Amino acid sequence: MIEKIRSAKYRIGQVVRHRVYPFRGVVFDVDPIFDNSDDWYEAIPEDIRPNKDQPFYHLLAENDENEYIAYVSEQNLVSDDTGEPIRHPQLLELFEQLEDGTYHARDVEIH
Repeated sequence: MIEKIRSAKYRIGQVVRHRVYPFRGVVFDVDPIFDNSDDWYEAIPEDIRPNKDQPFYHLLAENDENEYIAYVSEQNLVSDDTGEPIRHPQLLELFEQLEDGTYHARDVEIH
């Protein structure tokens, strides 16, 4: 059987927002298909539970009250075109300045 290779719609450093819930974030990693625990997946209400066979994005996320890490399916994201910076405390560990709605990844040395 031939597997369908999906390409991610959003890229590392891109600012996105959730389609339903009031939060936004910057993409710092992408899984081509779901790669989290079954418990995490089952905790999502069934009527809004996304298909596992799509890209999932790791976000440095924020809402009006908090900053956190989010794991979101592609179907639940839209591009955030506000140009507003993300205030997440880990942002500067991974990214440099915001230009044209995208953060540029830092050159990180791997030891």
